[in-house]
Amino acid sequence: MYIAIIVIVLIFGLYLLAVRGRVGNKDLSKIRGFDYAHRGLHGNGVCENSLTAFRLAKENGYGVELDVHLLKDGNLAVIHDSDLTRVTGKSGKIEDLQTADLENYYLSNTGDTIPLFEDALKLFNGAVPLIVELKAVNGNHKMLCEKANALLENYNGVYCVESFDPRCVYWFKKNNPEVLRGQLAENSLKRKVKVNVIIRFLMTNNLLNFLTKPDFVAYEFSDRNVFSNKICQKLWKMQMVGWTIRTKQDNDIAKSKNWISIFEYFIP
Repeated sequence: MYIAIIVIVLIFGLYLLAVRGRVGNKDLSKIRGFDYAHRGLHGNGVCENSLTAFRLAKENGYGVELDVHLLKDGNLAVIHDSDLTRVTGKSGKIEDLQTADLENYYLSNTGDTIPLFEDALKLFNGAVPLIVELKAVNGNHKMLCEKANALLENYNGVYCVESFDPRCVYWFKKNNPEVLRGQLAENSLKRKVKVNVIIRFLMTNNLLNFLTKPDFVAYEFSDRNVFSNKICQKLWKMQMVGWTIRTKQDNDIAKSKNWISIFEYFIP
């Protein structure tokens, strides 16, 4: 009986330590106090992750969340999907394109083409804080992180990085720990995700935080009531970020819980 209790206590203690990220980072204050436009301020004829969407967010004083992929020639493009079909109407993968190809890929029948990450950074020019999501594909996480880090080190503005891929978060922990870093997650156990069920369990419950030591956890807001999120915030005092918030009601809930909001399709 006593042995069973001791084992349970030990397991629970290990669990508490596993979900603990890096706490007490004063730089978190730099990204607080802003609502973040998901992929820029898009809609009404403006495509997501376009320079127009970024310009509108900047002009309206919103922070911006954007997505970065690695091109075939080593440059970085801003686009959410690896598959080009949804936003360009053309087949193919963004990782197979060269920089010169981007001007031939228009976004959702607008005048905007897929932007380079460096052009987006020039547009923002430090005016608003950025949440940069690193979209690793087919094991390219190392080069993706290296290229993004090289550009961001020369960027004169507030930013943080985040990724669903814990290898990206870990890369910044090891190679540039001064950068604010976040672990993206959702309840992948209830979704059809092409990932091993063990990895899905670990990611759903923030159980790799001990390894990657994120400064914040960015969680699908509709999935937020996972016990590990409560431990991260209440016990370890970690910053929580909610994505993607699509109603004012949810935005108010997020703020009441001191979550940072990444919003879409409404104005906070």
